[in-house]
Amino acid sequence: MNKFMKGISLILALSMVLLAGCSNTGNSSASSMTEDESSSMAAEIEAQKEEQRNMEVNLVQFSELTEEDDIAVMETSMGTIKLRFFPEQAPKAVENFLTHSKEGYYNGLKFHRVINDFMIQGGDPEGTGSGGESIFKDDSGNAVAFEDEFSTDLWNFRGALSMANSGTNTNGSQFFIVQAPTVSEDLLAQMEDVPFPTAVIDKYKDLGGAPWLDWKHTVFGFVVDGMDVVDAIAATPTNEAGLPAEDVIITSITVRKYNAAEDSVLKDGTSSEDSSSEEESGSSGSSSSAAA
Repeated sequence: MNKFMKGISLILALSMVLLAGCSNTGNSSASSMTEDESSSMAAEIEAQKEEQRNMEVNLVQFSELTEEDDIAVMETSMGTIKLRFFPEQAPKAVENFLTHSKEGYYNGLKFHRVINDFMIQGGDPEGTGSGGESIFKDDSGNAVAFEDEFSTDLWNFRGALSMANSGTNTNGSQFFIVQAPTVSEDLLAQMEDVPFPTAVIDKYKDLGGAPWLDWKHTVFGFVVDGMDVVDAIAATPTNEAGLPAEDVIITSITVRKYNAAEDSVLKDGTSSEDSSSEEESGSSGSSSSAAA
């Protein structure tokens, strides 16, 4: 368990003890908590929350790319999306996606679940949301799901590439790209109450995303170019299940090293084309389960 989740667990545990102690007020049993003890524990909870708020996080999704970094160029029937990866924080998820990509596993597959202002999901050979497998095998050579990989360095900000799953440690081949352009004020308030690190909340305020998926879905990559394409896919008409009325296909994925001369990248996960078009129009693009 990482430091963030340990802190949350401690806050919950202390809060439960405090609640139990307060509920015994007026009870003569030895388990009753005195007013001083109650105040002391409340102060301890607040101190732990303050530590959580001030936690140092390394938001690597916005770090500078180098020529050592892999880039996946995803060609779709609606345009090109470029992705970067974080093998230090999510080694199995990155290896799984890059290997599948190099072997052509995703070629010809469709985005089978699309929800505007939330995410676009693909990577299922069956196209139903119930198929696909990882590259990892058991001793008998059968494909097996791999474990979740969570890190305080990676969050489900807008542009995040994350693993879809059907529960804890059930990662296969399906993935989604977070498209949500905003986070509601109510949800931000809940994040402040938990609390999430202030730096993370501020980034969600600025960029948007799906924080309710944090610690449930492994983040392993990030869009560095082509969020306009992600927005266009998200806005395509669908049926009630989120299946596009007209198939949106991944035609190919090419994996190569980052090239500064070829790859236009902005730190907020949008391409230079997105930025210029927004300036010209004066507005931004359109704005589980992803949870598979």
